[in-house]
Amino acid sequence: MLEHMRRLGDKPTRKSVLCFGTEMMLKTILITSLLSWVNCLENQSMTPEEKTNIRNQILEMFDHAYGSYMKYAYPADELMPLSCKGRVRGEEPNRGDIDDSLGKFSLTLIDTLDTLVVLNKLDEFEDAVKKAVRDVRLDNDVVVSVFETNIRVLGGLLGGHVMADLLRQRGERMQWYRDELLHMAVELGHRLLPAFNTTSGLPYPKVNLRYGILNPLSRTGTESDTCTACAGTMILEFAALSRLSGESVFEEHARKALDVLWERRQRGSDLVGTVINIHNGEWVRKDSGVGAGIDSYYEYLMKAYILLGDNTFLQRFNVHYSAIMKYISQPPLLLNVHMHNPTVSVRSWMDSLLAFFPGLQVLTGDLKPAIETHEMLYQVTKQHKFLPEAFTTEFRVHWGQHLLRPEFAESTYYLYKATGDPYYLRVGQSIVEKLNAFARVPCGFAAVQDVRTGTHEDRMDSFFLAEMFKYLYLLFSEKSQLPINIDDYIFTTEAHLLPVSLSTTQASVQTNITEDTPIAHDEDLFTHSCPSTETLFPNNPSFAKTIRDSYKYLTGVGRAFTPLPIREIELPLHDNGMEPVEFLKSMGISLTPLNDINLRDTSGSKQHKGVFRVKLVAEVSQTPEEELVVPHAVQLISPPFLGRTVLTAGPAKFGMDLTKQEHGVKGTIVKASPYTACGPIENVAEVKGRIALALRGDCMFAAKARWLQQAGAGGVIFIDHREGSNSEETPLFQMVGDGDPTKDITLPAVFLFSREGAVLTSALEEHHNVDVLLLPMERQMGQDKSEKPVSMNIKLRLREEGEPEDRAAQGTTLELVLENEEVLLKEEGEEELNGKQHSQQQQVCTQGKTEPCSADSRQALNSKTEPGTNP
Repeated sequence: MLEHMRRLGDKPTRKSVLCFGTEMMLKTILITSLLSWVNCLENQSMTPEEKTNIRNQILEMFDHAYGSYMKYAYPADELMPLSCKGRVRGEEPNRGDIDDSLGKFSLTLIDTLDTLVVLNKLDEFEDAVKKAVRDVRLDNDVVVSVFETNIRVLGGLLGGHVMADLLRQRGERMQWYRDELLHMAVELGHRLLPAFNTTSGLPYPKVNLRYGILNPLSRTGTESDTCTACAGTMILEFAALSRLSGESVFEEHARKALDVLWERRQRGSDLVGTVINIHNGEWVRKDSGVGAGIDSYYEYLMKAYILLGDNTFLQRFNVHYSAIMKYISQPPLLLNVHMHNPTVSVRSWMDSLLAFFPGLQVLTGDLKPAIETHEMLYQVTKQHKFLPEAFTTEFRVHWGQHLLRPEFAESTYYLYKATGDPYYLRVGQSIVEKLNAFARVPCGFAAVQDVRTGTHEDRMDSFFLAEMFKYLYLLFSEKSQLPINIDDYIFTTEAHLLPVSLSTTQASVQTNITEDTPIAHDEDLFTHSCPSTETLFPNNPSFAKTIRDSYKYLTGVGRAFTPLPIREIELPLHDNGMEPVEFLKSMGISLTPLNDINLRDTSGSKQHKGVFRVKLVAEVSQTPEEELVVPHAVQLISPPFLGRTVLTAGPAKFGMDLTKQEHGVKGTIVKASPYTACGPIENVAEVKGRIALALRGDCMFAAKARWLQQAGAGGVIFIDHREGSNSEETPLFQMVGDGDPTKDITLPAVFLFSREGAVLTSALEEHHNVDVLLLPMERQMGQDKSEKPVSMNIKLRLREEGEPEDRAAQGTTLELVLENEEVLLKEEGEEELNGKQHSQQQQVCTQGKTEPCSADSRQALNSKTEPGTNP
């Protein structure tokens, strides 16, 4: 592949003013110097010795992770790093759709094969190939995700084969190898093909490795929907399989699936939805973005062009990319919109999977938005240590999980290769340090259950070894330090290596045809090529810095200290009946009274040089109440519990509002079948009129609620599939809908974390007939909120010069007079890697005395508050 881109009292004396001024200056110099040092560190170049040390550190981390898997888990699919054992499907509590990645085929081993070569661990690679050939079986009676099995296992086998074949051709290693991994890949491909047996050509989301789809023993085939990425992320692996094996059937099916997605795009916006019906091609979820559910569909269009040399894929990508940049990209944010009405944003949060997109933009040649979005993501990691699984557009945590995902590291690698800017080496260094500081455990690396608490989760997904270490190692390596020429390969979405030379291998399949569609933007010099760094910024790697600087303090972390002019505020609100200070307090504004400082005014007025009088017009209006997550309760009321067992639950934004139900909702609980409730309910007679238990995963909460409501359920309790999650360690959240209107959902719904859910399911197994009461927690405790805080929106604008007073004073006004009087200073230090964040609050010495500031007052300037925590 082409080279991967490059703040009123006695008047003080002169001495106190001088003291104030001197200390202010010293503080300013100190803080400015510290910030300058941090900024300099981030932007300074990295010596070869530093890069070597970090690269060696990455190798040691990989050895720790891979060695722990081989020691404690192999031949299991994945390592459980907290339990120091392997995760075997069926032997551990069911986690819902997460477990569909596990097929009893030593997933982590296969997913790691080509990483071993990239990291120059050739002995380990040869040993791993022998183990895979000898131990791995692909005909297990297990239902797996077609998407995950394709990108992880099929991709892993192909990447391993390509590396093994290369080493064999060099004549130094693998002389015994006879394409065994390729033969395994062909076998797996045939075991995935039954999933494509649909009227549309879109694949089923799951398949039984032994029995396929239609066989009565398959335990699958009832699904009707799949995600866009699930159907559109097959072409690289399937086409490579066809061209390496000579069997065209794989590429034909993958191309057909892409054709259907292209034909079903919304023609007005050129966007696609998130979930589609595999039988009739109708969109089930119409929200459109570049994150979870769609992400790799766009990625594979671009990469299919690079790998296969088929211009059709580039044409389609360009049409989609133009739509993305028009509707979804609002730099530095990437929002989700409605595919039919793309000017409407459907949610106020972003998921971490979109972190791959800046890397894709590098391949496209669109570096400015790539730099902007990447910098936003970096600021979020500086605030929360890692990227939360989802975060709001105000950069607060929405879902606190961090699964050691590699997408941010991937984009960091691409941006460094594109710009040559050492800043991205420092970003990579921070990733390495945070993984060691916050994710490393004795038996590997553990996912973070919640970035706000730092608690771990007993999982280390295979993609951590397949992708994270690969991108980090490549980031700090020169071409000459690698055992292969990395530019000869393209990365799949799982970072497996496929040779771009496959484009010269003619496929015996009919190529896709894209009808002539007017592209909404003019073609530029990047339309048909990867970007030319010479054209973008010849000999000027500081180009990226000029873009990043606009977003440097986006989240407020590490904001530079700027000494402010001293201010006085006049509030002509006497008709309000409230003192100005009390009025401000009612708005949540706290004032700290300090002594008055009246600087000498030779003109006898307040007309100081550099001081401005500003008239601001304020429109005061009621704001919507801040959304708070109201804890709910699931109370076990039947014998032998009799109300003594109460489980903390989270509410839903859809369905019956339990806060308006005087006596709550009572019912008998029963497990739904299927337990995930992502399709027609099989035990309708049992569920009807009862409160159903359903496991989180496989589909949206709203979709589950609809299926259960259709079956006649009187309510639903969703139980988290994440092992060990509980309400004590993890903040409650409010379940949201699926992007479509949810007024049709009328049954009550609550959410229990795994540990609380286990109490409920154990009670059901032991007593069979268990009645529960669903109600808000405060009502269960005999409390009820009757008063709610009132807040206001104040909309400010500058009165234009010459604007009549009667026009400017419409409604309540706030006159802010900015004078060189007083200021309260507060600086926040940037979060340290050891997890302890300290805030420094420095108070100005404004004593109305003739003697100089005391030592005590000067000492107060350097005092620290208690360690703070992140928002």
